[in-house]
Amino acid sequence: MHFAKSDPTVKIMQAPLIDPFQRHIDYLRVSVTDRCDFRCVYCMSENMTFLPKKELLTLEELDRLCSTFVSMGVKKLRITGGEPLVRRDIMTFFQSIGRHLETGALEELTLTTNGSQLERFADQLYAAGVRRVNISLDTLDEAKFAKITRWGRLPQVKRGIDAALRAGLRVKLNAVALKRFNEDEMISMTQWCAERDMDLTWIEVMPMGDLGNEDRLDQYWSLKDLRARLREHYTVIDLTERSGGPARYVRLEETGQKIGFITPLTHNFCESCNRVRLTCTGELYMCLGQEDMADLRTPLRANSDADALLEQAIRDAIDRKPKGHDFDYSRQRPDGQMSRHMSHTGG
Repeated sequence: MHFAKSDPTVKIMQAPLIDPFQRHIDYLRVSVTDRCDFRCVYCMSENMTFLPKKELLTLEELDRLCSTFVSMGVKKLRITGGEPLVRRDIMTFFQSIGRHLETGALEELTLTTNGSQLERFADQLYAAGVRRVNISLDTLDEAKFAKITRWGRLPQVKRGIDAALRAGLRVKLNAVALKRFNEDEMISMTQWCAERDMDLTWIEVMPMGDLGNEDRLDQYWSLKDLRARLREHYTVIDLTERSGGPARYVRLEETGQKIGFITPLTHNFCESCNRVRLTCTGELYMCLGQEDMADLRTPLRANSDADALLEQAIRDAIDRKPKGHDFDYSRQRPDGQMSRHMSHTGG
């Protein structure tokens, strides 16, 4: 597959991307598809209408966009979806973007996945320069897994995890904390991860998308409670380190593993936000919890060779990055609920 004619990383490094609150934007999350082979109840409707393929950016266009961001100071790329590994020929994209790791312009290329395709692609991902993957997994109970993903099969995901570990990838599980669903698995999931030298991050459920039959208030399990329960079983040591994302971390003395907490509802993590999100149609969301976005597809396609319009559109978008999100359950209703599905923005 032929990719971009020019490589922006050979340019002299431009002025870094600084938002109105003096935050350095050096982390881009890129959704390469809105499609997924699961239908997780907090992420998608069961009968999703996906975007027509003609509306998606081509892999070449995604490469050019990502490369432009790298030339503007982005150091970390995380590839998301939907499920990114279901996109046709996606490994050619990883292999091409890997050139920025070789030059040092990009420090890290990572992936968030449901794990269903890792058995096929783990070795190729490692060869392309990926060293860490986040796998979304909310339960180790096969029946509950089938229920919450609607279409997923747990044994397939477990084989994918094993393949990733064999390939040399560092694996972290991301689990959405859901009341009366996986509360009773907190310790068993922690132990399962510890046995495989994997870290685990818990995420509060966010008010996004068409709720359908799922009530976010009913699902909501505060991580303050989860953390308190964890202290009943382990010696919990607070860590000051950050991974470039919103998680706060602790270390369990007994296992040595890191446990992360992403708490947009009980702790606003926006003050240090260094990231923006690009959709598979070229929309740039400056905040996960706001509707404002910038169209990058139009300037991208306005000129296939020169990037001046695209670069200016990116800077104009960063100038609109808000101070923080509006997620709020405090009044017993999902204030700040976003109309789009998580799969649209890319998690």
